[in-house]
Amino acid sequence: MQLPVYSLSGEVVRQIEVNDKVFAEPFNEAVVHQVMVGMQANARQGTASTKTRSTVSGSTKKLFRQKGTGEARAGSIKSALRRGGAITFGPQPRDYRQDTPKKMRRLALRCVLSAKAGDGELKVLEGFNFEEPKTKRMIEVLTALGVKSSALVVTPESEPNLIKSSRNIPEINTTNVNVINMLDIMSHKTLLMTEAAVRVAEKLWGDGSTQGGD
Repeated sequence: MQLPVYSLSGEVVRQIEVNDKVFAEPFNEAVVHQVMVGMQANARQGTASTKTRSTVSGSTKKLFRQKGTGEARAGSIKSALRRGGAITFGPQPRDYRQDTPKKMRRLALRCVLSAKAGDGELKVLEGFNFEEPKTKRMIEVLTALGVKSSALVVTPESEPNLIKSSRNIPEINTTNVNVINMLDIMSHKTLLMTEAAVRVAEKLWGDGSTQGGD
């Protein structure tokens, strides 16, 4: 598979050959869905907690005599029927974590990368040569590349000037190629990768190695 390489001015400067295993993987909806659900579940803290009758504060004294008042019998101020009382069947701390096989996570990542490439939402850049942080310069680059909404900028390693140039632009995020995951890619309309980042991605996920992010 071949992909065009863009300059920062938005012009196609050449075509490069990329690994079909990474950028032309047939889309497996079932795998992508299962991995996405697992990642979202793993991100949940599971710390929601409500008090039961045994943990809510309050006196254990009977509120009033059982007969002769005309009221319903009431044995405790901690009852869930009373204001300030316990919560019936409320949430308790729990672990939502799901175990997803590494091979499945890697396949899902290749699927979404390939989907971006196939839909024309992946753009490969020569590289960023920002000598100083400049938000205006980053906006000019995004405009030249036709980025009109959210975008994820992927580089082989951290570039402080690029990060500082992008952090004040809404819906524009930067990351390193070795830590990207499927949700990062799916949550952005456009994926911008430098040519060096593409080559790192091929090494991480194109040769069956067990290293690299998922």
